[in-house]
Amino acid sequence: MKITRVLAGNPGMFTGRGTNSWVVESASKVAVIDPGPSLVEHEEEILTTIGEAEPVAVLVTHCHLDHVEMANALADKLGVEALGSCPGPAFKPARVLADGDRIEVGEVSIEVIDTPGHTYHHLCYRFGDGLFTGDHIMGGSSVIVEHMSEYLESLEKLRGIGVTMLYPGHGEPMEDPDEVIDWYVEHRLERERQIVGALERGARSIGEIVEICYQDVDPIFFLMAGRSVGAHLRKLASEGLTDLPFGSSDWSSRVVFPSVSNEDE
Repeated sequence: MKITRVLAGNPGMFTGRGTNSWVVESASKVAVIDPGPSLVEHEEEILTTIGEAEPVAVLVTHCHLDHVEMANALADKLGVEALGSCPGPAFKPARVLADGDRIEVGEVSIEVIDTPGHTYHHLCYRFGDGLFTGDHIMGGSSVIVEHMSEYLESLEKLRGIGVTMLYPGHGEPMEDPDEVIDWYVEHRLERERQIVGALERGARSIGEIVEICYQDVDPIFFLMAGRSVGAHLRKLASEGLTDLPFGSSDWSSRVVFPSVSNEDE
């Protein structure tokens, strides 16, 4: 069994050093996970990494552009199916995957694990004792969360499954998966406590909450922070812990957000 990272040349605010594409191999069969952006050099490096092995599938963890833009074209070039949990603006899966599905790669099966949270249709993939986490868990940072209750449930789902390495969509591979998951869960719960504290202090918009809770964060990231705050508020509202009309809050009147693109994340 062999796992090779191919780092895309798309560094940026939302992608870090770039998107990690992963080529996994067993018994001369390979699959590509998150082929990433449509960059000629990146495609060439993926094809070189595949070499003489026989491709069996192209898989994507979720439909953000920096993970899927090349998926269909690469699958066509390799003569295999592009697979994922749902279609998106830049991705059309030949087959929709569900929790528990398996894709055979030589002598090893890739197991599909449904992990909503970062996006509602996010998947992780288990290959041997490794877990490919897309943007569910990233190396060296927290993640933007769209669906907080589901995200925390997905983290708990991965705890104790027996993997020894995490291979993220951005950042470096991580050992001690359960320790990493513990950090992610505590980070989110601590942020939730801060948000509740901000509400108790009178904050009445996502912008105000961001200003209070993210004082140690560069303002260029406030827009991203606001998305996770919104997810926390939806969770709190579903639990009857706040009646803040977060959907109609006027961000711009309370905090100045930099003009940044969030297309990739």
